[in-house]
Amino acid sequence: MKIENRTFIISGGASGLGRATTLDIVAKGGNVAILDLNESLANEVISSTSPSKVKFFSTDVTETEQVASSVKSAAEWAVSSKAPLGGIIAAAGVANPALTYGRQGPIDLDGFKFVNDINVVGTVDLIRNGLEYLTKVEPEGPDGERGVIIMVASAAAYEGQSGQLAYSASKGAIVSMTLPMARDLSRYGVRVMTLAPSMFDSPMTEKMSAKVKESLMRSMEFPKRPGKPHEFSQVAVACIESTILNGEVIRLDGGSRMPARL
Repeated sequence: MKIENRTFIISGGASGLGRATTLDIVAKGGNVAILDLNESLANEVISSTSPSKVKFFSTDVTETEQVASSVKSAAEWAVSSKAPLGGIIAAAGVANPALTYGRQGPIDLDGFKFVNDINVVGTVDLIRNGLEYLTKVEPEGPDGERGVIIMVASAAAYEGQSGQLAYSASKGAIVSMTLPMARDLSRYGVRVMTLAPSMFDSPMTEKMSAKVKESLMRSMEFPKRPGKPHEFSQVAVACIESTILNGEVIRLDGGSRMPARL
C-alpha cells in the first residue's frame, strides 16, 4: 500500500515509538490522526510537520465513548482531506511492574486490570471502531487492499521478567490476537501485523535505572544498545508498504533474549 495521500490513525502518536511512526508516515506523504492524551506533545509534532497533515484528537483509550468519537472524527477528517483511511496503529501502552506475590502480598488486581485495560482492551476498542470505516474504504490495487492494522507487543510477551506479570500478559495477548485477527479481516482486504520491540529509547525506558538498562543491553547480541524510535517506525512503514506481510509478529530486539531478573 502506498502511504502517500492516505490517513493513518495512531494511538499514542504524540510520543515515543508512536511519534516516530507519525513523523515517518508524514515524510512519506501520508496524514496522521493522533489519538493521545498529551496535547502539548501532539502540538509539537504538528508544529514540526504541518497542521494539514497531522491532527490531534484528545483520547483516553480506556474510555470507549471517547475512542468511538475520536475515530469517527478522524475518519471524517480523512474524507474531507481527500486522503482515505489506510490503517490503524495501536501504539498506546503502559507498564506497571508488580510481583505476583511479594512482601506486600498478592499482586493488586486493580493494577493488573489497569495495564490490560490500556494495552489489550484499548487496542481492541481502537481497532474495532476504526474497522467501521476502514472496511468501507474503496479497495486499492490488484489485490483489492483496503488497509493495515499494526499492533505493538513486546519481547516481554516471550521472556517476561520477574515483576512483569501484567505487562507480559497484555503483550502476550497482542501476539496471540495477530493471526486470528488477520484471518477475520482477510475478506475485507485488511492486513494485520504486530511489532514486538525489546528495549527502545522511549518515555517508558527513560524511567529505568542505569543498572536495569545495562542488564538489558548485556542480553543483546548486536547492536548492544537500545533501539532508536526511527528503527521501530522504519519497520512499521515496511509493514504498511509490503502487502505480503500479514498475520505475523516481528521482533525488534537486537537478537536479545531477556533475562529472568535484572
